[in-house]
Amino acid sequence: MYYIEIRHEGLHKYREIKGSDKHVVEQKAFVQKKQWDDMWRKKQEIINKTELKQKASQQQAEKSSWADQQTLAAQEELANINNALAHTLNIDDKIDWESLKDYSNFDGPKPMKPKKSNPPIEPNEIDFLPKLSILDKVIPSMKQKKVDEKKKLFNEKTKEWKSLIEVIDKEHETKLNLYSSQLKEWEDNKKEFEINKDETNEAINFQKEQYYKGEKSAIEEYCDMVLSNSVYPDYFPQEFDIEYNETSKTLIVEYSLPDISDLPTLKEVKFLKSKDEYKETHITDSVKRKMYDKLLYDVTLRTNHELFEADIIDAIESIVFNGWVNPINKATGKNEEACILSIQTMKAEFLEINLEQVDSKACFKSLKGIGSSSLYSLTPIAPILKINREDSRFVSAINIADSMEDTTNLAAMDWQDFEHLIPELSEKEFNTTGGEVKITRASRDG
Repeated sequence: MYYIEIRHEGLHKYREIKGSDKHVVEQKAFVQKKQWDDMWRKKQEIINKTELKQKASQQQAEKSSWADQQTLAAQEELANINNALAHTLNIDDKIDWESLKDYSNFDGPKPMKPKKSNPPIEPNEIDFLPKLSILDKVIPSMKQKKVDEKKKLFNEKTKEWKSLIEVIDKEHETKLNLYSSQLKEWEDNKKEFEINKDETNEAINFQKEQYYKGEKSAIEEYCDMVLSNSVYPDYFPQEFDIEYNETSKTLIVEYSLPDISDLPTLKEVKFLKSKDEYKETHITDSVKRKMYDKLLYDVTLRTNHELFEADIIDAIESIVFNGWVNPINKATGKNEEACILSIQTMKAEFLEINLEQVDSKACFKSLKGIGSSSLYSLTPIAPILKINREDSRFVSAINIADSMEDTTNLAAMDWQDFEHLIPELSEKEFNTTGGEVKITRASRDG
C-alpha cells in the first residue's frame, strides 16, 4: 500500500492519498495539487480584482475629496480678496508697545557642576592581619614570614588605592576646569542676552516717548509699524513709503499695489470619475477686473482706516494715499511705475464713515479720490501730493579719495574733508546694493 500526504497552505487543505500502485498514487496526488493550485489562482484573481476595485474606488474618493478641498481653498482666497476692507474693521490697529518688548528668559542650559566619583574603599590594615596556626605561633620565623607577606600585600593595595585616588582627583579637576569654562561662557551669554534685551526694551520705550512727543521720525516709524502689521495675501507687495509733515499734520503714503495678474482666479475644482482627471473652473475676465478694482479701493480705504484708528495722539489730520503699480509696458517689455489712484482724506470726516456698509468705489469717489473709472486699465494719474525726495538739508558731495596720497594722515585731515571722505567711501561700498548716501549741511560742532 502506497500513500502520499499533500497540503495547500493557502486553501488550508490536507489530504492523504492511498493506493496499491505507486505511480497511480503519485498521479492522483499530482492531479489534486493541480486542482488546488487552480482553485487558489482563481481565488487570488478574485481577491486582486476586488482589491483593485476597492483601491480605485478609494483613490477616486480621495481625488474627489482633494478636489473639494481645493475648491474650498480657492473660494476662501477669493473671499479674502472681496473682504479686504471688512477684514480690518474688527482689528485694533493701535500699536501695543508692550507686545514689542522682549520679556523672554535666557534659555541656554546651565552647565551642571560635576560630582566627584565615589572613591574606592581605603585598605584597612586589620584586614591584612595573617591567620596564624599553632605551628606559626611556635616557630617565630614562620609567623614573621606570614606577617611580612600580609604587610607587603597591604602596602601594594594601599599604593593601588592612592593611585586610583590620584586618577579620580585629576579627572575631577579636569571636569571642574571644563565646568568652570562652560559656566563662564554661560554666564557671559546670559549677561549678553540680558544686555541686548534691556537695550531692546529701552529702545522701544524711547521710541514710544518720541512718538508721544510728536517727533516726526517716530510718527513715521509708528505708521510704518501699523501698515506692516496689516495682514494681506502673499502676492501683495506690501511695500510703501511714508512721509509726515509736522506743519500741516499730513501723512503721505506711497503704496505699492498688486498687479491684476497676481490675483488668483481659480473658482472650483472637480474630479471627473469617468475621465479620471481634474477640471478647473476660473472666474471670467470681467469678474476678475471688477474684483481687482474693488480690491484697490478697499486697500485705499483700509489703509486710511488703519492709520487714523492707530493715531492715538492725533498727530494726523489728513492722509494722502497714492496707489502705485509696476506693470510691464507691452510696447517696451519693461516695467514702468505708475500712480493709478490718489486721494486725500481728513480724519474727522473719514471717521464718520460707516465702512461696514459702504461701497468702496462710491466712497472713494465721494471723498474726491482721483483715478480712472477702470483701475484695471492702469491709466496713470498725477498724485495729489508726492513725497519730496529732495531735502534742503543735503549738500553736494566733494571727491576727496582721489586726491589723497598714501602718506595722508587722517587724524590731521581738515574736518570738512573728512566728513566728505566717509560718505564717499560708504557710497562706493553700498551703491551696488541700492544704498544712497547724502551729506547734510555743516553744523558748528567743528
